[in-house]
Amino acid sequence: MDEYKEQGSRARPRREDPLHRENLRFAHRLIAGRLPIRLAKSLKDLSQDFDFSLRRGELQLLNNSWYVTHTGLLRLARRKRCRGIHVEAVDSLCDSAANRFVLKATVYPSKDSSGFVGYGDADPSNVSLLVRGAEMRIAETRAVNRALRKAYGIGICSVEEIGSSPGPLATASDLHKFPPQNTNGNGNGNRGAGHKVRDRLCQIIRQHKLDPELVKAYAVDFCGTKALKDATREQVESFVQQLAEAAKKDRDGLLCQLNSYAPPSQAVAG
Repeated sequence: MDEYKEQGSRARPRREDPLHRENLRFAHRLIAGRLPIRLAKSLKDLSQDFDFSLRRGELQLLNNSWYVTHTGLLRLARRKRCRGIHVEAVDSLCDSAANRFVLKATVYPSKDSSGFVGYGDADPSNVSLLVRGAEMRIAETRAVNRALRKAYGIGICSVEEIGSSPGPLATASDLHKFPPQNTNGNGNGNRGAGHKVRDRLCQIIRQHKLDPELVKAYAVDFCGTKALKDATREQVESFVQQLAEAAKKDRDGLLCQLNSYAPPSQAVAG
């Protein structure tokens, strides 16, 4: 009876939100298993309250927590018909000679809104080598993300606000350790298929000029394993597919996301 609810004198089946079902299926494929109850419940809330989509890259699962992406926040603002976003530098806190910038963003979700303010900072210590010299743009993205999260009541942090990811990063040579595993993840599977996955990953990195160390760290988080060698071939294939789509459709967003894995272990408050 808990699958039905009364509406007058008739009982109708309770229909689950299609986006939530899609997100749940996608999440199960990513981790090659079922989500813990806590993550499944929060994913349902994020799906129903904000229409965030895992498939479109609007959410990411990192360190057993959900994070929203810059892409997801901008799409939400468009769906909500945001009236405008104003960004300005906080001159007293900026040092252009040291590539240190602090920006202030104000989001106006409606015509009569007085605005929601968010600040973002960036300097060489909390951005990756890949985007050195673009600290002002990173600071702008972080500021806009914080202001959008305040405007629409989003309690989870955004990927781009994270300064780095805890734990050791990989060296470029570690890309050759992508596992040619079978569906059981025991390492005795089709080695040829594994090499094809690794070769495709290397091609994506070269084509889109991505940082191999950050890609490796992202892959470990994406697969939800302690080390990449523990991931199944299906998990690695899913990661490579997602990386290829993100690089093609939103390279700037991908670069910001990869930047979250840069040393040192320092993060902007969420």
